[in-house]
Amino acid sequence: MHHLRTTVARLRPLTAAQTAQSLSQDRLVAVKGGSRTFKPTRHLNTSVAAEPFLNGTSSNYVEEMYYAWLENPKNVHKSWDTFFRNANAGAPPGSAYQSPPPVSGTSQGLASVQALVRAQPNVEKLVEDHLAVQTLIRAYQVRGHHIAKLDPLDISCVDFDDAPCTVGFQNVGFYGLAECDLDKVFRLPTTTFIGGNESALPLREIIHRLEMAYCQHIGVEFMFINDLEQCQWIRQKFETPGIMKFTLEERRRLLARMIRSTRFEEFLQRKWSSEKRFGLEGCESLIPALKTIIDKSSQSGVESVIMGMPHRGRLNVLANVIRKELEQIFCQFDSKLEAADEGSGDVKYHLGMYHRRMNRVSDKHITLSLMANPSHLEAVDPVVQGKTKAEQFYCGDTEGKRVMSILIHGDAAFAGQGVVYETFHLSDLPSYTTHGTIHVVVNNQIGFTTDPRVARSSPYPTDVARVVNAPIFHVNADDPEAVMYVCNIAAEWRNTFHKDVVVDLVCYRRNGHNEIDEPMFTQPLMYKKIKKQKGVLQKFAEKLIAEGVMTAQEYEAEITRYDKICEEAYNRSKDEKILHIKHWLDSPWPGFFTLDGQPKSMSCPSTGISEDDLNHIGNIAASVPLEDFTIHGGLSRILKGRANMVSQRVCDWALGEYMAFGSLLKEGIHIRLSGQDVERGTFSHRHHVLHDQNVDKRICIPMNYISPDQAPYTVCNSSLSEYGVLGFELGFAMASPNALVLWEAQFGDFHNTAQCIIDQFISSGQAKWVRQNGIVLLLPHGLEGMGPEHSSARPERFLQMCNDDPDVFPKLSEDFAMRQLYDCNWIVVNCSTPANYFHVLRRQILQPFRKPLIVFTPKSLLRHPEAKSGFEEMLPGTHFRRLIPDDGPAAVSPEKVKRVLFCSGKIYYELTRERKNRGMDDTIAVVRIEQLSPFPFDLLKAETDRYVTADLVWCQEEHKNQGYYDYVKPRIRTTTNQTRPVLYAGREPAAAPATGNKQTHLMELQRLLDTAFDLEAFSGKY
Repeated sequence: MHHLRTTVARLRPLTAAQTAQSLSQDRLVAVKGGSRTFKPTRHLNTSVAAEPFLNGTSSNYVEEMYYAWLENPKNVHKSWDTFFRNANAGAPPGSAYQSPPPVSGTSQGLASVQALVRAQPNVEKLVEDHLAVQTLIRAYQVRGHHIAKLDPLDISCVDFDDAPCTVGFQNVGFYGLAECDLDKVFRLPTTTFIGGNESALPLREIIHRLEMAYCQHIGVEFMFINDLEQCQWIRQKFETPGIMKFTLEERRRLLARMIRSTRFEEFLQRKWSSEKRFGLEGCESLIPALKTIIDKSSQSGVESVIMGMPHRGRLNVLANVIRKELEQIFCQFDSKLEAADEGSGDVKYHLGMYHRRMNRVSDKHITLSLMANPSHLEAVDPVVQGKTKAEQFYCGDTEGKRVMSILIHGDAAFAGQGVVYETFHLSDLPSYTTHGTIHVVVNNQIGFTTDPRVARSSPYPTDVARVVNAPIFHVNADDPEAVMYVCNIAAEWRNTFHKDVVVDLVCYRRNGHNEIDEPMFTQPLMYKKIKKQKGVLQKFAEKLIAEGVMTAQEYEAEITRYDKICEEAYNRSKDEKILHIKHWLDSPWPGFFTLDGQPKSMSCPSTGISEDDLNHIGNIAASVPLEDFTIHGGLSRILKGRANMVSQRVCDWALGEYMAFGSLLKEGIHIRLSGQDVERGTFSHRHHVLHDQNVDKRICIPMNYISPDQAPYTVCNSSLSEYGVLGFELGFAMASPNALVLWEAQFGDFHNTAQCIIDQFISSGQAKWVRQNGIVLLLPHGLEGMGPEHSSARPERFLQMCNDDPDVFPKLSEDFAMRQLYDCNWIVVNCSTPANYFHVLRRQILQPFRKPLIVFTPKSLLRHPEAKSGFEEMLPGTHFRRLIPDDGPAAVSPEKVKRVLFCSGKIYYELTRERKNRGMDDTIAVVRIEQLSPFPFDLLKAETDRYVTADLVWCQEEHKNQGYYDYVKPRIRTTTNQTRPVLYAGREPAAAPATGNKQTHLMELQRLLDTAFDLEAFSGKY
C-alpha cells in the first residue's frame, strides 16, 4: 500500500475514477506476476471495538484471509467469500456472515449468491473513495497555504488565480466524492497526523482538521522538499490535534514581550516624532519571534547567535532582543552630541552591537551579535554567514550546534536582491555551510512605494528559498501565538536537520517608508485600511484578559513598568556628552588592542624568515606527503621545477606565496584562501590541492603537512559568485585578527560584481563602524592582449577611494611608514617580485592592526624568467619594500640620468628590456612604486632628490584615464613642491580597459615604450 500511496502522491490530483482504474490495473498485473506489490487495508464502517472477534490474534488471521480474497476470491472458503463481499457492501462485520447455499441449490440460495456477486464493484468504489480522500489530504498539504488567513489587512497581495485551490467541503466533488460521503469513515494514510491516536475519521472531521492545520493563521509550504523524513516531521508538527498549546507562563511572557516591542516604538514616537527611525509599527510581533527563536536555540545548546537585518525595526531589536542599554540608543537622537571616535560614524539604524548575557528561559549564557550594515538591503547576508562560519571554525563546531545565524529580511528585498540567491547557494557547500540559517521575513506587503504586484513575479516574496529545499512558514503577524509557535518549529527544524528555514511574518507598515513619509500618495486604499486596523498588542491583550490569563490591572501595570524604564533611561541619556561609536562594535577582538582600542605598538618586526624554514617549506611545496598517491604527469614536472628552485635558493611567484602561507601556518596563523578555481589557480600556477589520478575525490593538501602543531590551511574553490563569496570572506575575516583571509578573483575585473561589498564594507567599514578588517583581495591584473574583460583589475577605482590627501606632504617621523598604514582606509599594492609579495602577506599579520589589502597580482609574471627572488631577499631582517629604486648604472651616476621612469607592476620588465635593447641603462632610471597607497612620499622624495636634473615620467600600460596616473601625478607634484612637471607615457584615454585585437595591443605597447625612451618626446610641451 505504501508503494501505491507514494506513487499517487507524486501525481497531480486525478479524478477518482481514473485513479481507481489505474490502481486496479496495477493490482491485476502484480497478481499475474505472482507477487503482491501492496497490502490493501480493510475499511469497515463500524468500530472494530464492537466486533470482539476482530481483536487479538484472530484479527491477524482475518487480515491474511482478506488479502488472499482480494487477490482471488477462490483463494478462500465460500463462507469467507460471502463475509468479505457483504462487509464491503456495507454490512457490519457481525452480520456480514451468511451460511453458504445448500448443496441442493434451491432458487432462494442462488438468488442470494447472485446478490452478493453484484456487491463486487463496491470494492473498487471503496478503493476509489479512499484514494480520493488521500488526494484531498495531499491537496491541503500542498496548497492549504493558498487559502490560509495570513494577511492581517485581508487584502492579500498574493495572487493564485492561475492555480485555484480546490479544497474545502464545497470542493469534495472535484475528487469524486459526494456530500453524502462527508459522514463516512475513512482510514487515514500514514502521510498524515490529523488522526492523533485515531486511525480512521469521518470525511467531515478530516476536512475540519486539515482546515485547522493548514488554513488558519499559519500557511506551510513544504511539499516541494524531496526528503520523506523531513516532510513527515513537518506534518507531525502542524497536523497533530491540539499541538499548538501554550502554558499560562508562556502566554504571559509573550504578552510582556509584545508590550516591550510596542511601547518602545510609541516612546520614540512621543519623544522624537519628526526623526527617522524606521519603526516596527505593524510588525511588533518580530520581537517575540526573534526572542522565541533565540530561547529555543539556547535550550538546544546554541551559545552564540549572529544576526543581520535591514533598518526597519533595528532599534527595537537592539533594545529588546540584544538588550542594548536604552540610554545609548536614546542619545543617538541627540543632534548636539559630538563624536568621540575617528571616522565618519553612521546613522543609528545602521549600527551593530555585540552583547553576552544570560537567557532567562534556558538559564544559559548566550552571545548575541547584530552586524552593522549599510542601506544596501541584503548586502549583509553573506557577511553574517561568513562570520558565523568563522566562529564555528574557531570553536570546533563542525555541526553548527553552538553557533548559528539569523537573517531578517524585508519582503521586497528578499525577492528582488540577487545576493539573497547567492547566499542561499552557499548554504550547503562544505567550506561555506553554517549548518542552517533561520530567515525571518518582515513582510510589509510593500516595498517603499512599490506594490508587490509589480515588485516580483513569484506569488510569495519567499519563493527563492525553495531552491534549497528550505521549508517556508507563512504566519499572520497579528496572531502572536501563531508567530511564537512557528518560530519554535523553525528553531527545532534548524536544530534537527541543520538546514535553512524561512519564517514569513505577513504584516503591514503602519507609517510610510519612514516616519515622515506619506504613503497615501501611492497606496491610498491600503493605508485607509491600516488606519482602521487595531494594534496587535491591543487585540492580543483583550484576548488574554477575556480568557482570564491576566487581569486588565496586571496588563496596565506591565505597561506602566516598561514606560518607566524608558523614561528613566531617557533622563540618563541627557547626561551623555560624547557619542562613542566603539560602544556599537559588532565584532570585538579581545586582547588584540589596548583597553582603549589602540594598537599595542606602532612598529612591525621583520617579515623575513630563516633559511631553514625557506628550505623546509620549499621542499613541502615540491613534494606529495601521502604515500601511494598518483599525481598528473604535468604536475610532476611543476613539483620538480619547485625542487630545483629551492636548491638554487630562488622563488617564483607561486613558491613565494607558498613561503608566506607556510611560515604563517607554522606560526599558528590560520589561512583561508577562497574564490573561483583558487585550489589550482586560474593560471595553473598554484596547485595547493593535489588530486589522485586513480581514486575519485582523493586529495592531498601539502600545506597542511608543514609542522605537527601548525594552524590548519583552508583552500576552497567557491561557487561562481563574487558578491556573495567576497561578502562571506569579509565576514570570516571579521571574527578574528589572527587569521589571514584571502579572496582571489578569477580575473581582476570580476570584482566589479562585488562592488557593493568593496564600497560599503571594505573601503569605508572602519570609518563608519570603527571595525578593522584584514581581508586580502588578490586581483589578477595586466594588459596582455587578452581583450577588454580579462585585462584590468580597475586600480583607478581602488585608488580613488583611498583617504590620503594628495596635496599635503606628510610630516616624516621614525614610525612614518607604520603610522601611514594605521591612518589609511586600505592598502593598495602592485608587487613586481615574489619576495615583495611574500613580505606584504606576512606584514598583513605581523603589523599591530588590521587593514584591508588590495593586491594587483600578475599573470605573465607567474612564469617570467626574470620575475624571481633569491632567498636572501626573504631572510630575517628583510621587509616589504614600498618603493624599489633603480640599482643599475643609473643609480651609480645619478647626475648622468636624463629621465626617471616611475612605474608599478609588470610594465617594469618591459621597460628594463627596452632600456637594455636601446643601450640607455645609464641615462634612464626605472623606479618601481610597489605600495601605491598609502603613498610612499618619503621614499619618492629621496628618488626625486637623487635625480635633480632628470625628467620625471609616469609610465603605465593602462589607458590614461585608468590605472594609476591620476592618483600618482598630484602626489609626485606635492613631493617636488610643485616645482617639476610629471610627464605621462602610456596608452591614450579609452572607454574600454583594453583592445581585443592582438596587433593593436602590440602597437600600443610599442608606442608607449617609444614615448618613454624618446628623450625629445616631451620637448616644447611643458
